[in-house]
Amino acid sequence: MPIRYHSDLTGILVLDKDLGMSSMRAIEIARRRAGRAKAGHAGTLDPLATGVLIVAFGKATKAIDQLMATEKRYETDVDLSAFTATDDREGERREVAVATPPSREAVERALGGFLGEIMQRPPSFSAIHIDGKRAYKIARDAAPEDAPVEIPARKVVVHEIALLDYAWPIARVAMRTGKGFYVRSLARDLGLALGTGGHCATLRRTAVGPFTAAMAKRLEDLPEAIDASCVMSLEDALAAMRAADANGVVTAPKA
Repeated sequence: MPIRYHSDLTGILVLDKDLGMSSMRAIEIARRRAGRAKAGHAGTLDPLATGVLIVAFGKATKAIDQLMATEKRYETDVDLSAFTATDDREGERREVAVATPPSREAVERALGGFLGEIMQRPPSFSAIHIDGKRAYKIARDAAPEDAPVEIPARKVVVHEIALLDYAWPIARVAMRTGKGFYVRSLARDLGLALGTGGHCATLRRTAVGPFTAAMAKRLEDLPEAIDASCVMSLEDALAAMRAADANGVVTAPKA
């Protein structure tokens, strides 16, 4: 029997996900406020990440694959003093003794090595399927003495990467990436390249394609009843994506 939805709302909602909330929880709250409309999302954010989370309602869910394929922009604080099993603050710290912290120039040179098409190994704690199970479930169920889950490296693209600020042990990094890129892996691999530790102390997604944090709305700012006035039409969303592709830049559509 087909699923019956209580609302026929169609459109794109650009959320600014709060720290500590899972993407699925954020989407479920939005869906409830939208009258239990059909809903989907274009790329999850970890609970410890904030920023742009695209929610598609109704017929707009058919565009999720297009939304998933867009470029993403991130800003992260990389803590170079320790590794963690999860590659972020959720995991237990494994301190790395660094006699002489790397210079700003050394960090910039290391970041340059990640520009372009690279091979990247996703975090052991990720949603990637391994033999039919999510990698994070395998990692969480593993005994302490078991070796970490090793996920094969895959090809990803980094269009831009820059060091915004640096004061040991924190390197603040901004990047524009293609589909499937893991910022947590970048933090880990930056530490490996520098001979230091490396994990994400903070992570914020500032844009998904043409949909930016500046136009995003927090759940607390949305009404209890989400209607068409709260969302962008599918037509406007697709037009914004076409304009961004044509211009080769991220442009913000009108809400």
